[in-house]
Amino acid sequence: MNADRLPRAWLIVGVLWVVAALNYLDRIMITTMRDSLTQAVPMTDAQFGLLTSVFLWVYGLLSPLAGFLADRFNRSRLIVLSLLIWSLLTWLTGHARSFEELIVVRALMGMSEAAYLPAALALIADYHRGSTRSLATGIHMTGLSVGTGLAGIGGWLAEKQGWRFAFDVFGWLGIVYAMALWFVLRDPPVRQETQTSSPAPRLGDALASLFSNRSFWLLLAFWGLLALAGWAVAGWMPTYFKEQFSLGQGAAGISATSYLAVAMFAGKLIGGAWADRWSRTNDRARILVPAIGLFIAAPATLMLANTSVLALAIAGLCFYGLMRSFSDANLMPILCQVADSRYRATGYGVLNLFSCLVGGVTVYLGGVLRDAHISVSTLFMAAAAGMLVCGVLMTCVKPRGIVLS
Repeated sequence: MNADRLPRAWLIVGVLWVVAALNYLDRIMITTMRDSLTQAVPMTDAQFGLLTSVFLWVYGLLSPLAGFLADRFNRSRLIVLSLLIWSLLTWLTGHARSFEELIVVRALMGMSEAAYLPAALALIADYHRGSTRSLATGIHMTGLSVGTGLAGIGGWLAEKQGWRFAFDVFGWLGIVYAMALWFVLRDPPVRQETQTSSPAPRLGDALASLFSNRSFWLLLAFWGLLALAGWAVAGWMPTYFKEQFSLGQGAAGISATSYLAVAMFAGKLIGGAWADRWSRTNDRARILVPAIGLFIAAPATLMLANTSVLALAIAGLCFYGLMRSFSDANLMPILCQVADSRYRATGYGVLNLFSCLVGGVTVYLGGVLRDAHISVSTLFMAAAAGMLVCGVLMTCVKPRGIVLS
């Protein structure tokens, strides 16, 4: 019986879904409470953007090493430890008293969260080896969308209870869940046998294998540019909605995250299911589905950046989220097609490195533009151009063949 038909394979997706939601909620929540936070801890807009940028830069720099650790050691234990540590740091964020303390805690959170996504996606690929790989990945990634949507609650809680309260609540929630997950999450037996019978992988060998692959270079450029769009929206859309459409902080935060979360939730399911179904007759299906999505997402983002009508802005945001999410559901399955199976988590970590470096610069640039009295809609227009380039890059990726192991 195939591993992807076993109930445990889907149980793994379910328990990791909750971790994924906490992962994005904890990292993005701070962007929805700008007014409350800057009133309590004075800072410029550039410094406020730097809180997210520092997280991303540290997260990205450590992602390749974190991915290698997931290839080298027990993935499930790494996931649980990552969740426990970043939840403690989420709680500590609410107890920071100065901008400098916030920067330190956000950097440490970047270190702890770096270990999660490469290990989680590789673990899902271990359990789902056949025609359910993209859908399983997509379902897991909807957790990120839900976390993004729930992050809007942070702005609302900040208005009602103060900005520190939300960090206390979600920090403790993650700590409790990590303790329960320790007894549930396990690596599949096949991987455990491989770990004991095969020579331990080395980081240099993993990097050499990945960077000798032309398609991996294309994926690297693709995922890095896509971060321009993703973090422009995640980092500055709440502020854009608040100022462009004269909304309150809570309404702007929820409008900028909740509609997007619903659209991205749907996009990951649709993109995953479509790619799995099409892959039965076309080896390049998982490559083509993200490209098609981005060719539609780009003009939607342009509409979002150039309208004064709230309904049209929300419509553009939803189309962006729906179509851009096809990439999230398929990146790890594509990596499984083009890279050595021993280095999947390492490969995803390297992709995350470039993505986060670009994303950090994007969020910080948004703050610089605001300090210079330039609308952040300029950033959204650049994001649309980047998505068009990403679509072209993806069409150039060539799979090594059907890889089910």
